[in-house]
Amino acid sequence: MENLGMLLDGMATLMTFQNISACVMGSLLGFVIGALPGLGVISGVSMLLPLAFAMNPVTGISLLGSLYYSTMYGGAYSAILLNIPGEAAAVMTVLDGYPMAKNGRPGPALFASVAAGFIGGLIGMMTLVMTGPSLARFGLRFGPAELAALMILALSSIGWLLGESPVKGIISAMLGLLLGTMGLDISGVPRYYFGVVHLLGGIPFAAFAMGLFGFSQVLEMIELRNSPTESGEIDASKLTLKNSMLTRSDFRRLVPPALRSGILGTIIGNMPCIGATVSAFLGYTMQKFFKSKQPLGTGAIEGIAASEAADNAAAAAAFAPMLALGIPGSATTAILLSALMVWGLQPGPLLFTNSPKFAWATIASLYLSNLITLALAIVFIPFIIKILRVPMKYMIPGITFICLIGAYSISNSYYGVIVMIIGGLLGYILMKGNYPLAPVLLAFVLSNLFETNVRKALLISQGSLDIFVQKPISLIILILISALILSSMAKSAIGAIKARRKA
Repeated sequence: MENLGMLLDGMATLMTFQNISACVMGSLLGFVIGALPGLGVISGVSMLLPLAFAMNPVTGISLLGSLYYSTMYGGAYSAILLNIPGEAAAVMTVLDGYPMAKNGRPGPALFASVAAGFIGGLIGMMTLVMTGPSLARFGLRFGPAELAALMILALSSIGWLLGESPVKGIISAMLGLLLGTMGLDISGVPRYYFGVVHLLGGIPFAAFAMGLFGFSQVLEMIELRNSPTESGEIDASKLTLKNSMLTRSDFRRLVPPALRSGILGTIIGNMPCIGATVSAFLGYTMQKFFKSKQPLGTGAIEGIAASEAADNAAAAAAFAPMLALGIPGSATTAILLSALMVWGLQPGPLLFTNSPKFAWATIASLYLSNLITLALAIVFIPFIIKILRVPMKYMIPGITFICLIGAYSISNSYYGVIVMIIGGLLGYILMKGNYPLAPVLLAFVLSNLFETNVRKALLISQGSLDIFVQKPISLIILILISALILSSMAKSAIGAIKARRKA
């Protein structure tokens, strides 16, 4: 109850025209930045830092925190409507969001992402208020060995959880790992750069994602543009705001996975250097073990709810280790942490004692941002769905233009454009071979986290692999991985025996 009273005090501190305006401005900009592929939350927060420094600390952190949180909402819009994840965390939303839109329900898909994001964010914020410091300390138990084991769990499950064929899923994941390791490693040794200087910095994620999902879709549209029924064009002839609303059945399907993923995302968000992308994947993975009205990956509302609730919860929960322990949970919270220091504030356990108004006003700004972004997201839906009424002959150059501009903005050179085009060609080839695209991008994102934590763990243990079984948490995760693999093998064997008996 004491924390709840402090939260109300923080809300009272926040209730000035200047602070509320900052929350509205940050939420609006974050929503737009999240929806536009290529910009990214890190770029948005970095660009607003000079403006925030000119404000008082409460107003400045309200602006930056609102922008950071609201990008999670915006990233789902381009994922659902254009098959292009605006943010890395929206990769999982693509899997069911875009198919649901193609199935004639783009409005409900957008509403589902908004509702699930609100639920997940609310869970993360409530946990931040009630148990933030203690949960943040629990997150510190995940050292390099534990985080590496968690990455192994994610990588080992990508292949057989995403896509119809586990073998093809594993091949896609291995391709993503290969692409993710190009460039300089953490010790400065160049790998797989083939004499191309630009590749020393690795492949830019945003440009590659836009190509893999967006430009590959353009190539497929060009191929099938004379066959509207086969092109995947979304039918918007009967699309209105009224039939875009979620039904009672939709809500019943949405709430359970949103609650489960919200709790999971809150836990993941407290772990250092994990982030919303891993949280969204694990939330979607968890939903695989629960009943869905239709299979995941075919436009299931449960898939949208699981991924969106998880990444929004993780984004909110990431403030716990930053404020309570002074430890950034992601690159974005690292920037926010540096901003606090510029204002003369010292993040850590004493922040809530020495600067309680600032600490609780920061948490209160997340609640306000969640409400503002929810309202903005719903208000924008009637206007955004009008995009779907644009004829295919205009959609093809329009999406291509978005991909080109977004890719160029990544590196301010044609390198990003070239990566986008090659990524599109790769995605088109994989689609033609029925290889899933999501494992490529997810393994690409996880590869750096996995390598970094494995190296740190081996440095701590002086090269001994025993560190992965000596730590209780990593040992439990490895046992879980073994159980999942064995159960998958047993399931395949039982299916083969049944098929032989029928034959």
